[in-house]
Amino acid sequence: MDKLSLCFLVVIGLPGAFLQSDMQKKAFVFPIESDKSFVTLFAQVQEPLQAFTVCLRVYTALTRPYSLFSYATRTQSNEILLFKERSGVYSVSVGGSDAYFTAPEKSYAPVHFCISWESSSGIVELWVDGRPMVRTSLKKGYTVGAGASIILGQEQDSFAGNFDTNQSLVGDIGEVNMWDFVLSPVKINSVYNGQAFSANVLNWQNLNYEAQGEVFVKTQLWI
Repeated sequence: MDKLSLCFLVVIGLPGAFLQSDMQKKAFVFPIESDKSFVTLFAQVQEPLQAFTVCLRVYTALTRPYSLFSYATRTQSNEILLFKERSGVYSVSVGGSDAYFTAPEKSYAPVHFCISWESSSGIVELWVDGRPMVRTSLKKGYTVGAGASIILGQEQDSFAGNFDTNQSLVGDIGEVNMWDFVLSPVKINSVYNGQAFSANVLNWQNLNYEAQGEVFVKTQLWI
């Protein structure tokens, strides 16, 4: 075995090692409650945001609150946050302000989410399994800060840390994509139906990430 191949094997075997991977048909699995297990995602765009769309798919049996997507800056820990508050209620946070949505519950089935927001109108949207919830307005005129820490599996109460076991995700998460603009309803439905197109902030098919603690990459259960 040549030295380059040996070095590659050593790097991918290290817990917490930085990886770049095509995650198509794969998912991150968080099998236990923990405040030490999480995945850090590294954005391809490191600029302030005037708009965004985030989409992902989650499979969990949790009934307590948990974090789905946490995007923090050094000045605002809840710069962007998608959070399950309680049965049928989700919150979307932008710049530390919260909007609440009521959505239908599904037992023991993967659920697909998309959230979007634009500064010019403040309109924030939540889509659940390709269906839009009622739109509301949040932080009109705001700019989402740059230099973010993006975490799956935990909610950040400070930049890249201060995690709470009781807010951790137990289950699978995959198909995490993020754009620096608002996707049209047609494209959101395309994403929900598995039709991939290039995401320019986080791209599941070319993902830069670092996993910590008890986190595993496995084949998606919802294929």
